[in-house]
Amino acid sequence: MNIGELFFKMRGYTPIPFLLAALVFAQPRKDLITFGLILIVFGELMRIWGVAYAGGATRTRDVGAPQLVTNGPFAFLRNPLYFGNMFIYVGVSIMTGAWLPYLMYLVIFFFSIQYAFIVRLEEGKLSDLFGDEYMKYKEEVPRFFPRISPYPYRTKIKPNFAGALKSEKTTFIAMGTFIVLFFLRINIF
Repeated sequence: MNIGELFFKMRGYTPIPFLLAALVFAQPRKDLITFGLILIVFGELMRIWGVAYAGGATRTRDVGAPQLVTNGPFAFLRNPLYFGNMFIYVGVSIMTGAWLPYLMYLVIFFFSIQYAFIVRLEEGKLSDLFGDEYMKYKEEVPRFFPRISPYPYRTKIKPNFAGALKSEKTTFIAMGTFIVLFFLRINIF
């Protein structure tokens, strides 16, 4: 197993040490809590939008996809779920005020490296599965920073927002638990 495969399989667990550090070393301020929560909500909305188009395949432990998705948020960037995750992780580090700004920098550094390895792995698999169609998409749509106009050759996939909300249940539980623990930690409840 190479490092990309390891990061891919462990991607649901790698945030845990950062979340624990954020809880233990929290130094909250009202303005930071508000701004951090805004970033977390934005990140989760981005994830929901992406999952509505990509479906439950985003939760699998196997690299690949049943179809190439190039509409919805995928028309603007190739990795909207990881983009959303970065907003969530940065939002958590800001919200808690833990080691600010160092924890935030560490989060950005670590997850940039993790996602670089994962994306390389996924891109190889998508190239194998979808060939020239994927290569054309890859050439025109950036990995992580959105383009201004949508990809012109979008797939015709109808979004399933109800399915996305169901698929994101684990994320909601994890983030909800973290936020409750954070507020208990700082004696807001």
